[in-house]
Amino acid sequence: MSPLNNETVQKAFGVIRDEAKRRRDAFREEPVPKIQIGMATCGIASGALETKNAFEEVLAERKIKAHIRTVGCIGHCYAEPVVIMDHPESGFPPIFYHNVTPGKAKMLAKSFLEDGDPLFEHVLGAMEENDLVPQVLDFPRFNQEKRVVLEKCGCVDPEDIYEYIADGGYETLAKTLQLAPNEIIEEVQESGLRGRGGAGFPTGRKWDLARNADGQHKTVICNADEGDPGAYMDRTLLESNPHQVLEGMAICAYAVGAQKAIVYVRAEYPLAVKIVTKAIGQARELGLLGEGVLGSSFDLEIDVFQGSGAFVCGEETALIQSIEGNRGMPRHRPPYPVQQGLGGQPTVINNVKTLASIPPIIEHGATWFRAIGTEESPGTAIFSVVGNVVHAGLVEIPMGVTLRTLIFDICGGVPNKKKFKAVQIGGPSGGCLPEEFLDTPIDFDSLIQAGAMMGSGGMVVMDEDTCMVDVSRYFLDFTQKESCGKCTFCRIGTHHLLNTLERITKGEGRDGDLDQLETLSEDIKNGSLCGLGKTAPNPVLTSLRYFRDEYEAHVKERRCPARMCRTLTAFYIDLDKCARGCDACVGSCPVEAIFTTKNRKKGVDQSLCVKCGECMVACPAEYDAVMKVSPPDLAPVVD
Repeated sequence: MSPLNNETVQKAFGVIRDEAKRRRDAFREEPVPKIQIGMATCGIASGALETKNAFEEVLAERKIKAHIRTVGCIGHCYAEPVVIMDHPESGFPPIFYHNVTPGKAKMLAKSFLEDGDPLFEHVLGAMEENDLVPQVLDFPRFNQEKRVVLEKCGCVDPEDIYEYIADGGYETLAKTLQLAPNEIIEEVQESGLRGRGGAGFPTGRKWDLARNADGQHKTVICNADEGDPGAYMDRTLLESNPHQVLEGMAICAYAVGAQKAIVYVRAEYPLAVKIVTKAIGQARELGLLGEGVLGSSFDLEIDVFQGSGAFVCGEETALIQSIEGNRGMPRHRPPYPVQQGLGGQPTVINNVKTLASIPPIIEHGATWFRAIGTEESPGTAIFSVVGNVVHAGLVEIPMGVTLRTLIFDICGGVPNKKKFKAVQIGGPSGGCLPEEFLDTPIDFDSLIQAGAMMGSGGMVVMDEDTCMVDVSRYFLDFTQKESCGKCTFCRIGTHHLLNTLERITKGEGRDGDLDQLETLSEDIKNGSLCGLGKTAPNPVLTSLRYFRDEYEAHVKERRCPARMCRTLTAFYIDLDKCARGCDACVGSCPVEAIFTTKNRKKGVDQSLCVKCGECMVACPAEYDAVMKVSPPDLAPVVD
């Protein structure tokens, strides 16, 4: 495909851009307060809908004129519901509020919008204007991030295409249509962008292979089949800024010569499905998709395909099988999808984050992108940091930042003064790294050398109370259930691994179990066809390598050092600490296992106790009388 008519494309896009800026300017210049509410899945789950309703009610009741504007997730998931209030007459910059409940919403409306008091005790950070919408100003977490892909998330209304365009959106697509496809591919190759879905394959090389492959009906697929426990980066991007992903898909399609594209997203993401479907419709109405994009000879149709939630369909060939109506099972490669993919035609499959990285790269250039990150892993990495961490949420950092900086400086470290124990990186197929690896740079190669992997970006932080044997059991239980069953090593091998781990966590471990776990894990890695089977044993192997003493305690001493395995623990009440007449633990026990002794203190009937731990939670802090021990035979018998 040769370069397209510059004047036609510029004129067509100029009309759309001028209308977007007109709308933006009209909104900004209206001298009324503006209330911005994060309404991605994390916000809604935390009560953002109720917060929005509360603002609407109080504004109506008190006859306050203000605009309520909904946006996506800004990344501070621990602070949801998040609200940004801009009161032009107050003299303050836009203010970032956290954990805004319906009651707090009504209080803020009255105190700030009516009385001019911003209630600083509820403020998380100040904001500054950035062309269209506020960005966080002087907040430690944001100061250490480098937002390339997430830049507009939580700032633009994902259901209003004009907001994205007014902030520079689709400008890169218009620029792309005035270049030759090979120029686009060369720019992506020079940028060094590697696939953000986990494998890290060079994106430009994949595009070049597809461009040169034989086939008349090439396809681009956006892989949004995000299934890792604790991972929600792709979902958030689609919910918060879908047009940047669509723009990246359009640029990719033009570069490789495709006229059809598909967003493959799991049906378990209903909000993402709704928003991306609406975004496609809006782009088509403005001539940014469909026949003759921006008046050019380039045609592109994008459809949404809803997957059924199989983890293995994140693998390229299984994903294609799913779209074709077959059971999602990987096939042997080669041929690779870029040679023979969907319908036997060349197919480019890129992750959501990979495609969202394309517009900034084309806009700013490959040199700009290479200046971020490391030599072998340029650009940024997005992580959903969850688990035992103070500021859980989405973080985008330059490649090469250390785990210590991410977990402690950016995300606030481990809560409740607990000690850091390990971090699981790369989802259920990743590895558990202990404290000694906290200074490891976060990039594709360094993590693999440490025994983990980048994966799609899920990161689970664990504190001192975590049992690493049980963590391995949990992740292996997930991958074993998600195995498609095609490979004997994966289907049967993971089953045996899981059975062994379950025995160990129940205190039924045997001599030789640990050696068997290692041998079987290596066999599964070597004998499995796809990435699911090859990486499923990673949590077992890394935890055995770095926390072997915990495995040995379970097997040899029938003891769980973290006191987390139920069969190997017991609860009892310290009579010296127990207060007479306090029945807090009695009322919390669901099975009436707690009884009163002769001197009106409490005891636990071990034959009835289900080890739920509610008694420990209910016991007043000043008494701290409920104890948890391992092995269970250490629990005293009380008459």
